[in-house]
Amino acid sequence: MTAWPGAPTRILLADDHALVRRGVRLILEGEPDLRVVAEAGDGAEAIALLRGGEGGGVEADLAILDVAMPRMTGLQAARELSRRHPGLRILILTMHDNEQYLFEALRAGAAGYVLKSLADRDLIQACRAAMRGEPFLYPGAVTTLIRTYLDQARAGRTPDTVLTPREEEIVKLVAEGHSSRRIADTLVISVKTVDRHRANILAKLGLKDRLELVRYAIRTGLIEP
Repeated sequence: MTAWPGAPTRILLADDHALVRRGVRLILEGEPDLRVVAEAGDGAEAIALLRGGEGGGVEADLAILDVAMPRMTGLQAARELSRRHPGLRILILTMHDNEQYLFEALRAGAAGYVLKSLADRDLIQACRAAMRGEPFLYPGAVTTLIRTYLDQARAGRTPDTVLTPREEEIVKLVAEGHSSRRIADTLVISVKTVDRHRANILAKLGLKDRLELVRYAIRTGLIEP
């Protein structure tokens, strides 16, 4: 096995079953570019472990969260971790092939949704995709997304209309490189309102930063490449 270039991806693994964590850890640590740096038994513990880097907290690049855990679910933890640690990538690992969980995971900011039954096949690929900034969905999830898109299109709604007109204005101006002050002056609103809109847009679209927002703006035709 050849060495992977650069530092390995640091992973926080959260699942309330120690046996599952052990099995997942074996899958991950069989790869040179992946290293589990911490384990948690629920979502609240995962958040506590990552709290405050230099204050004794664990530093991780990727969190792998089970959906169903006591105290705080993986979906609840994903929302909170996305808010507290914008640079952290998140994968949901679950036994549930469930459309509602899938969409909630994406809304919570997860980069991917992996079934435990397919973990030995999909998990490594999902980790690497997440760290490249790419989404990962198992084939059945892709089918679900396409079916939902088509259903919405037939009803006259598409995922591209998820933003309000004002939010689209702000996305366009942010993508064009304008500062919050300039956007506030242009739209005759406060800087605080601009920043609140920007945070809401990132959360709604499941994006991490301005670069991903620029890509979204190009993909949806708000700005030209």
